Amino acid sequence: MTALLELKQLYKHFGGLTVTDHCDFEVQPGEIHALIGPNGAGKTTLIAQVSGALAPDSGHITFAGRDITRLSMARRVRLGLARTYQITNIFDGYSVLDNLALSVQARSGSSFRFWQPVRSEATLFNEAAAIAEQIGLGSRKDVLAGNLSHGEQRQLELGLALASDAKLLLLDEPMAGMGMDESGRMIELIRKVNQDVTILLVEHDMDAVFQLAHRISVLVYGNIIATGAPEAIRANADVQRAYLGEESYDNATA
Repeated sequence: MTALLELKQLYKHFGGLTVTDHCDFEVQPGEIHALIGPNGAGKTTLIAQVSGALAPDSGHITFAGRDITRLSMARRVRLGLARTYQITNIFDGYSVLDNLALSVQARSGSSFRFWQPVRSEATLFNEAAAIAEQIGLGSRKDVLAGNLSHGEQRQLELGLALASDAKLLLLDEPMAGMGMDESGRMIELIRKVNQDVTILLVEHDMDAVFQLAHRISVLVYGNIIATGAPEAIRANADVQRAYLGEESYDNATA
């Protein structure tokens, strides 16, 4: 199978500090691929290069068969590569439905003017309402985004990404700041979204990672030290030493 996303010998340094060390990495179509690693491993820098927020010093990034190494973030989004917080500027003073309709409009090129009400656009309204139902906010579609809970705002971010018609969604710690119940709902939502979109997940919640991921890659000091199914990662001694540690490993597999 041809990879949807492929990184070849990606390298990035800041002064004398190498943060991405000739990294090879790929994401297959349809999977949830988790990228994990200790603090300072280089996850944020790697994802920033994939999204276009940072340019690598060398190496190549291929997406859907196209070299995107030097493309802007906006061009990557138009090709279908979306990172939630980069493409999902939630407007607190607008309802859930209007936020979603604006995202649909940005992708579809509808003729309505940005600061005018969008509900007169039946197609936008209908698609936005369908997405609200898909992400579990159907009953909250008329609530101002600024009045949503933290977990609901993260749900809306996923909805906005779906409205952009993304092929690959970069999720950067979607469970951050959530309690157990909210995390559980987000896990189910990510599974649901994955029916339509390939996902690259960066997450510190190991319970969520092992529940969601089809494959896991472990990044340590800018290098991928292991890639495999969750069972293989659990059993990998190098991963246990470098990232999980004995105590964390036991908790993750309990």
